[in-house]
Formats: sequence, C-alpha cells, structure tokens
Amino acid sequence: MSPAPSTPAPQLAPRDVVRSGLCVGCGSCAAQPGAPWRRMDWDRDGQLQPAGNRRALGRPDAQLARICPSSPWAVDETRLAQDLWPQAAHLDPLVGRYEGAYVGAVVEGRFREQGSSGGMVTWVAAELLRRGLVDAVAHVAPVADPAADGRFFRYRLSRTPAELAAGAKSRYYPVELSGVLEQIRATPGRYAVVGIPCFIKAVQLLRRDDALVRDRIRFTLGLFCGHMKSARLLESFAWQLGVDLADVVGVDYRLKDPDRPASWYTAQLRLRDGRTVQRDWFHLAEGDWGSGFFQNRACNACDDVVAETADIAFGDAWVEPYTQDGRGTNVVLVRSRELHAVLDEAVAQGRLALAPADAGFVQRTQAAGLRQRREGLAYRLSWRQGLAARLLPRRRLQPRKRVAADAGTLARPRRLLYRIRAHVSRWSPRVFAVARALRWQALYLGWARGVVVLYHGLAYSRGRLGEALARVGWRAS
Repeated sequence: MSPAPSTPAPQLAPRDVVRSGLCVGCGSCAAQPGAPWRRMDWDRDGQLQPAGNRRALGRPDAQLARICPSSPWAVDETRLAQDLWPQAAHLDPLVGRYEGAYVGAVVEGRFREQGSSGGMVTWVAAELLRRGLVDAVAHVAPVADPAADGRFFRYRLSRTPAELAAGAKSRYYPVELSGVLEQIRATPGRYAVVGIPCFIKAVQLLRRDDALVRDRIRFTLGLFCGHMKSARLLESFAWQLGVDLADVVGVDYRLKDPDRPASWYTAQLRLRDGRTVQRDWFHLAEGDWGSGFFQNRACNACDDVVAETADIAFGDAWVEPYTQDGRGTNVVLVRSRELHAVLDEAVAQGRLALAPADAGFVQRTQAAGLRQRREGLAYRLSWRQGLAARLLPRRRLQPRKRVAADAGTLARPRRLLYRIRAHVSRWSPRVFAVARALRWQALYLGWARGVVVLYHGLAYSRGRLGEALARVGWRAS
C-alpha cells in the first residue's frame, strides 16, 4: 500500500500580500538571504513595500509563508505568546499573557523629559546595555540628512545610552527592519529590538524559523500601536505649516510641554535654516488620530494593540489623572520574568516610579484601539469575505485572525463610523496626491475637514447623526 501523499507546504509571494492590502512594510522578507526581493521602497501612498521585478515579487516562497506577520499560515500572536511564556502569571483575552502590569514613569536622569511619555522604553533599552544583557539595541532614530537619505527615520543599532537617547520619542513615519536584521545576521552579539506589534511579531516568527536570529535577538521591546501612518502625514504637516518638505531636516511629532495635558500633541518641524515651525495637532486636518488619515491599509486587519509577543510592552496611560500630566506616563506590560526582576529592582532602588495595575486598567488606557481591533475588525473582516472576495478569489488573501467576521451585531451608527474610518484611510493619500499635483491645498483640506465633521458626529453624538443619515438612505452595509 502506497503512503498517503503529503500536504505541500504553504507558499506565499510578496505581491499577494501587497495586493491584498496586508503588507505592514516590516522588511523581514527583504532581509532573507537569497530572497529575490532584496529591498524596500516607497509606494504611491507613502508606505514602504518590498521592491523588485514583477517576476520576483510574484514568486511563491515557503519561508515567506512562515515569517510574514500577515501570512494566513504564520503562527498567530496567541500561539507565539503561549510558546514564549507558557508559565505566565496572567492571561487576558484582550492584552494576552503577562507577568506584571504597571503605570508610572522613570525617575532617574532625563529619560522622562526626553521621551514621548514616561521614558520607560529608552530606560529599559539603556538598562539592558548597562547590565551587559545585550550588546546593541535596534531602534528607530532620525537620519542626519533626510533630503539625501530619502527618509526621515530609519532603524539603527545603538551600543550606548547616549546613542539610544537620540532615538527617543514617537515616530509616526514608515520604517523597516531589513537593514538592521542584515547587520544582526552579519555581526555576532546579543541584541534587543524595539518595535510596534506587527514588527515584533515578524521578529518572533523569524526567531522561530532561524536559529541564528533566535540566538542573537535576546529581548523584544514592544510599543502599543493605534495604527501606522504613511510618509504623507509629515508632508501634509509641512504643507499646512507653509514650508517646503525639502527644507525640513527634523520633526518632533509630540513636542512635550509639562504645563499642558499629555494628550495635547504639538508637531514641530526643524528647518534647514535653523528655524522651527509648529502647530497643535487639533489645528491640523489630521489632528484626530482615530479618524485614520494616511493609515497603512494593513492596520485594518490587525488584532494586536499591546504587542502581545514582546518581552515587555509600553503604551501611554490614556486615562485620568495621567492624561493631564504633561510630563507623560507609561503603562507597562512585562512578560519576561528576567525583565520583571529588572523592573522590581529598579523600583526598590527608587529609579522607577511604577504602581501595580491589572488587565482592566490596561484595557481602559487603550479602549479606543481595542474597539477598533475587536468589534471594528470583526465588521471589516465581513467586508473582505463579501463580494470582492467572491469576484477576485485568487487576487485577495484572506487574513487569519483571532476575531471572527461579524456584520450583524453592531448598531448602525457604529457600522457607519467604521465605514467612514476605512474610507478616510483609503482615500486620504489619494485626495492629498491630487491636491498636491494641482497645488490646490483647499481641495484636500476641504475634503478632510468634511469627513472629520462627519466622523466626529458619529463618534460623539451618541448616534444621533447616524440615525439621521440612515433616515435619508445612507446604508452601512
């Protein structure tokens, strides 16, 4: 009797991921030795995507099916966390596994002053270097000359706390990992990697697949994430502030002011002639983060807010009274017992001011993001399984998520809200591109302000606007 035929290993081509709107631009695929797609480049919307000739990008690959964070065949966040921390003290359906949860900030040095929130991300990275637990940290930092580099920020390896300090603060700008992953492969040592949830998942999948990377990347530091922005956000800020993007040499997306609430973001651009220009986010067209301007398309299919696969993860404590503290405050989820001991020791020494928290508190600090990645995702998944999937089944990957598609349980105003948010994320780069080509700023600003008014009406009017739109025939499904 002949043996039963084995099931062929799943294969995935970069073009399928990109074409399906699922590429997060992490660059993990471009860092693989021997891969025919060996670089990342800008797409028309200002996002980073794998680049190469058409044939190479369409070539199915079994390894890519295992390591791409958006692959339907890759191990999901729940299984990754279970394998990494099987004995975790706590397990919560929304924030995953963890040893301890905290809220607070760094006390020592200028970490809090120099960071976007409580300074915890840079402090932990610097502490790993100080203790000799790693030789270098892969993190995002500004480039020296954006005009020559073609980007404002890149991943780099820092080997001293002083180098780390230059990368402090939030960077709402596309970056990718391919360069530092190649350096980690080429240079023996122990490394930590800082990244948003999908990037950390990509690193963990790569560690799972590659013994060399598993040995060298010892720690992962995750950043809570609402969604990724495209390079067009910075371009739009420059346009609204009346400066040429070519004259911008640096950007601070969250200029810190201890005398104002932490939630009052101010964007500041540094110009080549030494001047600075700045404006509060709520006076910019894209000032409401949740409305989704210039959002990466893949973020509409994400179900991880709190970096569930990172050894330690950090967010902003977006609840009172912490929101009012302009110095910034972190919420922290630690999953590694080794890092948990590091935090406990630093608290005992008075170097950190951290108070214990629980999963419920963490959920409250990220309530909007969790709604978007749970009930919103369930609704959006129902679109992907609808008419487009039936008409173009071979052109559209269906993501495998931990949330089931559901179009029927949301009230109509909520469905309208998610529709508008998806509309904004899809069309904002395109309307902006047309306005820029025509040099007609009012076209973009008029459209942006109109959809924001509609979005705010749905989000904050307790459904009254949604009910009115429904009465005049606006259908959400």
